[in-house]
Amino acid sequence: MSLPWLRVPSLRARLTLIATAAAALVLLPAGIIADIVVRDAVTDRIWDDSLSTASRIAAEVRAGQLPDPVPTNENGINLIEVVTSDGRVVATSTAARALRRLSPLRPASDIKVSRATSCSPPHGDCVYITAVKVSPEADSDMVYAGRVTPAVLGTRLPELGLFVAILLLCGGVAWTAWLVSGRALRPVEAIRSELREVAPTNPGCRVPEPPGDDEIAKLARTANDALARLERSIQQQRQFAADASHELRTPIAGIRAQLESARLHPEDTEEAVEAALRDTGRLEAIVADLLLLARIGTAPSTVREHLDLGELLTAEVRGRPPMHVLAGRGVMVSGLRGQLSRVVANLLDNAERHAATRVHAEVGRVGDDSGEHAMLSVFNDGEPIPEADRERIFERFYRRDTARSRTHGGTGLGLAIAREVVESHGGAIRVECEDAGVRFVIRLPLSPEMTPDAGSDAAHSSAHGSAAGVYAGGGGISRPGAQAG
Repeated sequence: MSLPWLRVPSLRARLTLIATAAAALVLLPAGIIADIVVRDAVTDRIWDDSLSTASRIAAEVRAGQLPDPVPTNENGINLIEVVTSDGRVVATSTAARALRRLSPLRPASDIKVSRATSCSPPHGDCVYITAVKVSPEADSDMVYAGRVTPAVLGTRLPELGLFVAILLLCGGVAWTAWLVSGRALRPVEAIRSELREVAPTNPGCRVPEPPGDDEIAKLARTANDALARLERSIQQQRQFAADASHELRTPIAGIRAQLESARLHPEDTEEAVEAALRDTGRLEAIVADLLLLARIGTAPSTVREHLDLGELLTAEVRGRPPMHVLAGRGVMVSGLRGQLSRVVANLLDNAERHAATRVHAEVGRVGDDSGEHAMLSVFNDGEPIPEADRERIFERFYRRDTARSRTHGGTGLGLAIAREVVESHGGAIRVECEDAGVRFVIRLPLSPEMTPDAGSDAAHSSAHGSAAGVYAGGGGISRPGAQAG
C-alpha cells in the first residue's frame, strides 16, 4: 500500500515532502543526540570542577590555612563546606552559609571521593556534590564542594530551542527543495506543453532540449526521437495511402475502360474481357498483399513451427527458370511456413525480373559476435542499385521503374513484405551491391531445437555442395532493370 504523501498529484510537492521528511529524519535524531551529549558534557564538567575545588580545599585544611568563609573560584562551584567527623561544620563558603548541610554523604573508609546529587535545598533546586576526605583516616574531616544544577540541566529550554531550530531548518529545507525542484522541473513542463500540441496535423513539433546529459536532457532527446519516428510513420502512412489508392485506382480504371469499350464495341468483347481479367488479377494481387502486410506479426508464437530453410528454398525454385542453388541441409528456423515461403518466393521473383543472365540462391549458417544465424542469400547479375535507393526499395509501392515493374506483374509490395516478415521473425534483411550484380541477404535466428548434429550436417552440406544444383524450369529471365517490386 502506497504512503499517503506519495499520492500528492504534484511531483514538485512530492519532492519537497521527501526532502523535508529526509531532513526531519536526520535532524531529529541529531538533535536528541546533541542534547544528550551537551547534558553529559555539562555534568562531567561540574563533577570535574567540584572535585578540583574539593581537593584544593582539602589541601588547605591539611596545611592549616583554611580561611572562613571559604573563597571560591570562577568555575561556578560556590557551595563549599568543611565538616568534622562528628558532623560539625567548621568552614563554609558564603553561598553555603544559608544552607543547613549540603549533603549527609560520607565516603566509606576505603573510598576517598564520592559523588551525589542532592535535591534538599530550598525551592526544590538540586545540587551536584563531591565529597573528599581530608586524610586517609576513618575519622577524617570531609570537604563538600558543588553547585546548584545549571539551567541547561534543570529545565527543558535546551530541548525547546533544539526543536525550534529543527523546525526552522526543516522549513528552510522545504523552501529550498521547492525552489530547486521547480527550477529542475521547468524543462519537464516545457516538454509537456510541447507534447500537448502534438497532433496528426502537426507531427513536426519538437520539445526543447536542455543542455547537459542529465535525465531530463535524455528524456527530451528521447521524446524528440519518438516524435521524429511518429512524423516519419505519419508521412509513410500518408504516402502509403496515396500510393495504395493510386495502385488500386489504376486496375479499377482499366477494368472500367475495358467494360465500356465492350459495351461500345461488342465485336471486341472477348479482348476486353481478357484485359479486364488481367486487371482484376492485378487488383486481387494488390489486395492480397495488403491483407498479408496487415496480418504480419499478429499470429501467436504458439503457431510457429520448426522449418528447414534449405527445404523451403528447394521447394520454391521448382518450376522456375534455371538457376544455381546451394541449399544446406539442417538449417532450422522457427516461424510461419506460409510467410517464410512467401519471402523466398518474393526474393526469387525479384531476382528473376532483374537478372541479366543468372540467379544464384544459397542457404547456410553464418556466425558473428552475437552467435550463429541462418542465412538466405539471393544473387542476380542485374544492374546495381544506387546507394540512395538501397533502403527505399523496401518501402511499400516504391519503384524506380514504374512502367517496367507493372509490365512484369510486380505489385510493388514484394520487398516490403519480405522485410516485414523477416523482422517479425527476429531477423534482418539487407541488400549488397557488387560489381557483378545485386545480392539480397536475410539472417534469421536459428531454431532453439537446432541440434549439434543438424548443425554439422548443414555445415557439411554447405562445404561440399551436396545440396547444390541447377534447377530447370519453364520461362526465361528478363533483361536488366530496376531492382525493386
